[in-house]
Amino acid sequence: MKKPLISLVALTASVISTGAFATSNIENPLYMPKANDTYVKAGAAMMAKTVEGTQATKRKHNDGNLEFPVWRFTGDLGYGITDRWDIHGHFGYTKDGEIDRKGMHRGRIGTMYRVLTENAPLILDLYADAYLSGVTPMKGTVKPYGSEFAFDFDNYSNGRWGAIVGTRFGKTWDKFTLGAHVEYLQTFGNHNNKIKIDPANNFAYFLPEEISVDLRSTHEWTFGFDAMYQATQRWSFGGGFEFIEHYNNGVKSIHTQMPNKTMGPYSTETVVANLLEKTNNMEDGWDEYVFKINTAYQFTDYFQLATFLEYTYDKAQPMSQNATDFKMEWGMRANLKF
Repeated sequence: MKKPLISLVALTASVISTGAFATSNIENPLYMPKANDTYVKAGAAMMAKTVEGTQATKRKHNDGNLEFPVWRFTGDLGYGITDRWDIHGHFGYTKDGEIDRKGMHRGRIGTMYRVLTENAPLILDLYADAYLSGVTPMKGTVKPYGSEFAFDFDNYSNGRWGAIVGTRFGKTWDKFTLGAHVEYLQTFGNHNNKIKIDPANNFAYFLPEEISVDLRSTHEWTFGFDAMYQATQRWSFGGGFEFIEHYNNGVKSIHTQMPNKTMGPYSTETVVANLLEKTNNMEDGWDEYVFKINTAYQFTDYFQLATFLEYTYDKAQPMSQNATDFKMEWGMRANLKF
């Protein structure tokens, strides 16, 4: 009688401890550091994608091309001010050698507050972040395409600062956690960009070698859900879905002082007017549908290693350079807690 009783007690203790560990797992979609705790997530991944044939990619002559490997590096960190309030940062860097494009693709710092805790029927967090794409200017080159022009991005920054507000909510049932999030990004239009004019353009004579433009403000919506199962104290498995809606960009005006040049019936004024007409609405927005899975192993109380796989399906406007027929990313991240 003693042995079955001891086994039952041991099994019950194991279930309790495994379930309790789920809330402190850094891979938990509702994870929040406790007071004075610090966490760091450092990730490295490679992406493979084939380019969809939009008007923009056809002008660049890279529609249908395979871009591999695209290197992606991410860093997330946070600090618990209290058990319900943290400060955090999220950063990312991409290098795509196939199209010679590199730079920060993600940058934000902010704070989160837990309005409803585990004792409530539902965990509810509210957060606000500063969007840091204005740290570096947007860089690119205007190249000739017959009587029209094409634009090559040199980096991943849009050159604009912004603000993000969002909410995260969900619940943990013993070993299983389900969370969801909704957020809104508003960027602020400015002229933080450097655009080179390829001298082969038929209008290059009328413009400086490099110009800056006043971009319009824009916005994005994101929503998604994530799930995690804490199989044992060491192993956990997760997956999720995310939708991101990127709206069209637009140019309001040329910020750079223009020369006063004429050639036959054409002048700098008419060239600028034509450029603004074509770029007032750049029709470059796109929607992303991201499907993701991950597996994590806890080596110690302070170190965890996770591997993840993401597949993205997207729908793009005709002038978008972000449209793909296929996009897959695989990587690993090391999670540390102090």
